[in-house]
Amino acid sequence: MINVHKGLPFGFFCVFVAQYSGLASALELYSTDAANLKADIDGGIGVYHSQQNYAQSGTLKKGGTDWQEAYLKYGLSGWLLAGDHKEQAYGALNWVSSATFGQGDAAGWTNGTERTTKIEDAYLGWKSGESFPGLGDNGIDVSFGRQNIVIGDGFLIGGDALNIGKGVLDGGLNRGGAYYITPRKAFDQTAVLKIGGTEGLRGDLMWLKSDNPAQAKAESIVGTLEHVSEKGTVGFTYMDIVDTDDEFDFIKRDGTKTYSVRAQGNAGHPNLFLSGEYAWQDRPEGDESAWYLEAGWKFSETYGSPSVNYRYSRYSEGYDALFFGNIRALGTWFQGEVASNYAGPFNTNTRVHQVALSFTPVESLSFGVLLYNFDTLSKSAGAFSNLDGNEVDLYATWQANEHLSVVPVLGIYKPDASDVDGGSQIGTDRRNIYSQILFLTKF
Repeated sequence: MINVHKGLPFGFFCVFVAQYSGLASALELYSTDAANLKADIDGGIGVYHSQQNYAQSGTLKKGGTDWQEAYLKYGLSGWLLAGDHKEQAYGALNWVSSATFGQGDAAGWTNGTERTTKIEDAYLGWKSGESFPGLGDNGIDVSFGRQNIVIGDGFLIGGDALNIGKGVLDGGLNRGGAYYITPRKAFDQTAVLKIGGTEGLRGDLMWLKSDNPAQAKAESIVGTLEHVSEKGTVGFTYMDIVDTDDEFDFIKRDGTKTYSVRAQGNAGHPNLFLSGEYAWQDRPEGDESAWYLEAGWKFSETYGSPSVNYRYSRYSEGYDALFFGNIRALGTWFQGEVASNYAGPFNTNTRVHQVALSFTPVESLSFGVLLYNFDTLSKSAGAFSNLDGNEVDLYATWQANEHLSVVPVLGIYKPDASDVDGGSQIGTDRRNIYSQILFLTKF
């Protein structure tokens, strides 16, 4: 039986999803050609089971774990025309309530007692409309405040989305639980200037300040330059971490400079997918790098439009994985539902082979398989020195109605070594069967 601890009840979120999944029309508060105001509501519930535990926090014992996560995001967002050339002012103010129940997750990042409500989005911005025709529609976009930031497909920055709970450092990294669902993604303070429209040459200049102790509360200067066309996007990113909180900078992140070149697109072939990125880091302790290449094909004329993708990624021994995240789909940069969330590796000192298969028999239902091989680059004596292993993840996505999605996942993870021999799985190197189901709603 699943053990639900006291606190905001798990059943509340079930009732919320069931009762409010069909009320989108009630959320448009005001709308004209000159202004729009809406209520933002989305939520999620996750139920998880792992047959094996992992030694990341040092608080768990051999055996399995059951836990649950839930969140609710709510607030307001809107825009209004602010000039004669379709200039637009916009903004949002949203809160997130999150919780972890049960025993906490399989790595001990959470312990099941997390209950937090905090502001998530609080930003204002201005778009130029048709004021600068040479730059395209909304060729200037300026914003500041607390907001989510993503670059490319999240290889370097996919939001500030690491949601550690009370299981580590006596709660010193606590961000409110819901570790897997990660409802908190916003950087605490930002100033963003975007120049250029949706096509052609464009760029960004950003100042980002994290309040996330698990990310050392890093403060960064980021610049991008991209060329966007129908065939794809080619881009360059520069990121300089100019300050951190010394108390939480466990990997000596302060002063790290990262340069990356990336490309993604179809090269003019609708069924083709090509993607790659190379990142070089100038770190206080030496130079590091990470890169990947990916290619895929979608059989769009075949029933179910099956697709197959292969990706190879490599992260050097001391590479800082920064703020990576899942942007495109399950498994984008959290590679392996067990490996990337609980067992490791966490996108450093490893090479990863990934094969992704998907099939969509009807518009509302899709199935997928993700296959992984993890190979530690530099093995040495001590904890987490051998995180070699293999994983197979089976998943489905069912769009039950306009607002409710159901995502079951089954993961089969086999490490080469237990924690006794340099791995992270506690007490055994036997196969772990991991299962989860997510209920997600958005208006």
